[in-house]
Amino acid sequence: MTTLSIPTEAFYQIDITEAAAQIAAIAPQWQQHEQSLTFDIHFEQEEGDPRELSEIPEVRLWFVRLDARYPWLPLLLDWKGGELARYFAMLVPHQFHPKDGIIYNPEALELLVMHKAFVVTDWLQSQGIEGRSRVKAMTQLMGYELEDGFFDVIGA
Repeated sequence: MTTLSIPTEAFYQIDITEAAAQIAAIAPQWQQHEQSLTFDIHFEQEEGDPRELSEIPEVRLWFVRLDARYPWLPLLLDWKGGELARYFAMLVPHQFHPKDGIIYNPEALELLVMHKAFVVTDWLQSQGIEGRSRVKAMTQLMGYELEDGFFDVIGA
């Protein structure tokens, strides 16, 4: 398991330097670290602030920047530990309900899921890896079923 610890200052400065260094260090052996990355987010909130981390603009913007640098990062995230869902929450408008959990904006979620399907498929192909099963599993976790015909259409 690899944990990226992110201090409050990094969010205010949109500084992904430390995270980028850690990701760059494991990227060459990414398959050994597949689905094992977690985030330890240290964001100081004012007392009484009811927002979840994924509702805080500074935190979300930091994740947008990280995603821009590493669009294939979902492959490394600890899916079983909930990191993929939390990552998507940082990138997709949503509401948080104490009882139901995260309720994503459906259109925005669909766009991001499809974007990630394209990006991750292309990235895996660039690595010489057939990744249909990985991409299908990732999209299933977010509530979407991809047929084999999808991959045929995009030449994967």
